[in-house]
Amino acid sequence: MLMLGRGLDARDNQTRQVRESVSKVEKHFGELCQIFAAYVRKTARLRDKADLLVNEIHAYAATETPSLRNGLKNFANEFSKLQDYRHAEVERLEAKVVEPLKCYGTIIKLKREDLKATLSAKNREAKQLSQLEKTRQRNPSDRHIIAESELQRASLDATRTSRYLEETIDNFEKQKIRDIKNIFSEFVTIEMLFHGKALEIYTAAYQTIQNIDENEDLEMFRSSLYQTEHQSRLDIVRANSESPLQRTASSKSCPGIVQQISRNPLKKEEEDEEYDNEDEYED
Repeated sequence: MLMLGRGLDARDNQTRQVRESVSKVEKHFGELCQIFAAYVRKTARLRDKADLLVNEIHAYAATETPSLRNGLKNFANEFSKLQDYRHAEVERLEAKVVEPLKCYGTIIKLKREDLKATLSAKNREAKQLSQLEKTRQRNPSDRHIIAESELQRASLDATRTSRYLEETIDNFEKQKIRDIKNIFSEFVTIEMLFHGKALEIYTAAYQTIQNIDENEDLEMFRSSLYQTEHQSRLDIVRANSESPLQRTASSKSCPGIVQQISRNPLKKEEEDEEYDNEDEYED
């Protein structure tokens, strides 16, 4: 009886440790899964915002002078290429980091079922031990033998499930450690690959911006500006150089103005003289 009691205590301690180990993994792996999933979603949103930035750079570049336009377009192309790598990063993180952590939901469920089976066997053993003690106190020999037989069967079943739990929890611990190593190694590898490519692409993008010829674009801008100003002056000169006949022809639609413009000093003097002669006749 003393040995059976010690066996029950040992199995109780074993069951408690297994339960604590499973609960610990369930809690922390769940948190890791949620945080890594949020990390991937943030990266995907950053990729989408970067695509919008690429589109806007292209739209702005189309309005600029040649050297600046080409530099901006090349920069946008490099930045767009980076988003392709970022997209690959998102897909790899989802497959290599988030999904393996999600799988632990099913693994934890199976381990809890194993734990439940072990607890049931232990409880049956404890129940049979309690019945055997009560039977011995009553001292009926036949019932005593039956109770001992039931206790042996319960103890064997408890021992079997306990050993199975030991094996499965040992495999669980091995798998947990191996998976943690793989998951975090994959995470670091994926990030290093992306950032290595990012450094390469950002270097090329930086060079495209530095290659923009400021003087060339400024000279073109000034030329277009002076050409516009020169054209405006030519229009003014042409307007001022038109002959009186041309100006008169262009103004026929306004008779009152035509009368004023068509007056010349010689005709006005003749009209004034006629007016003066009329005054003399009246006198």
